[in-house]
This record gives sequence, C-alpha cells and structure tokens, in this order.
Amino acid sequence: MKLIINGETMRITEEVETVEQLLEFYQLGNRVVIVELNEEILQKEEHASTKLKDGDHIELVSFVGGG
Repeated sequence: MKLIINGETMRITEEVETVEQLLEFYQLGNRVVIVELNEEILQKEEHASTKLKDGDHIELVSFVGGG
C-alpha cells in the first residue's frame, strides 16, 4: 500500500491495516503521537478502528522532551 506520511510517499506492507498498526510498525506505539489522517486529527481511541487505504495522507507528530 502506498501512503503519504509527513509529505513523503512510502510503501507499507499490506499487513498494516489500521492507524494503530502503522504506529507499531514505526515503533511509535508507546509514545504520545498526534495523527492527522487526510486533514482530520484522530483521537487516540480511533487509532485501532481506523482503516488505512492506498493514497491516504498521514501526518505524525510526536513530542520530544528536552531543553
């Protein structure tokens, strides 16, 4: 499946079907991540049930601590 993630076209394995699985694929499952799918921000509760499809535009924003 082809997704556009943070402005870059990426090919993702077909086993990744949901937003939650995408976050696990990128090892972001344990982090606080804001997910925007096709210009709509998803609530964390929606990650497991939101299916991805070819051509989706996704923005992933995670927070990094420091000073």
